[in-house]
Amino acid sequence: MMGSVMKGGGQKAQGRRTWLVDCSRLLLSVAAGGLVIASAAASSPSSGRGGKPPVLLVVGDSLSAEYGIPRGSGWVALLEGRLADQRLAWRVVNASVSGDTTAGGRSRLPALLQREKPSIVIVELGGNDALRGLPLSATRDNLTAMVRAAKAAGARVLIAGMQVPPNYGRQYGQDFAALFAEVARAERTALVPFLLAGVADAADAEAMFQPDRIHPVAAAHPRILDNVWPTLRPMLGAASR
Repeated sequence: MMGSVMKGGGQKAQGRRTWLVDCSRLLLSVAAGGLVIASAAASSPSSGRGGKPPVLLVVGDSLSAEYGIPRGSGWVALLEGRLADQRLAWRVVNASVSGDTTAGGRSRLPALLQREKPSIVIVELGGNDALRGLPLSATRDNLTAMVRAAKAAGARVLIAGMQVPPNYGRQYGQDFAALFAEVARAERTALVPFLLAGVADAADAEAMFQPDRIHPVAAAHPRILDNVWPTLRPMLGAASR
């Protein structure tokens, strides 16, 4: 999957705090350097293609595929509930696969775009690339290809960023976290810098993960949705009004 953020039960709290400080500084420096993200407030189509509700497609790994938690308790399912509560008539398609990499997502995406014809695509991939030691250049290329394919199909894109724990090395961790912002800047698309913010760095972080210390428990998924929602909500526009 991907929850590389908490890999290894022996990590010390001090190491985690150092890592989070480093990543926070990195994200601030990227923002200060002039990161330009496409405005999420662009108006949404008044309806989906063919007069049906517009489709929001999520292409992710186990963080989005409800690995190890009850069905309906993951952040994507919670997103469906929030859309319904706010009377936003979007159809959510969760095409996430546990263990998937950016290469896997890239290969699956064309068929998904053709079948679902989404208006918004959320790309939540990359963590498994790091777990498998894949080159950062390959992860960057795959994410870029996915964004371009989705945009060419008429969809707007939100990239969900990820980070890796300190045992991967400070430089690698910084470069990995930065690549999501780099792709978002280059392709002028929306970005959630760190999907697990407030989960991996919570005061009770140990309790926020399953025994494997990789996958968040169900109780952490509302926070994950709260990380996505502020960026996603303006993208939805007035589609269901």
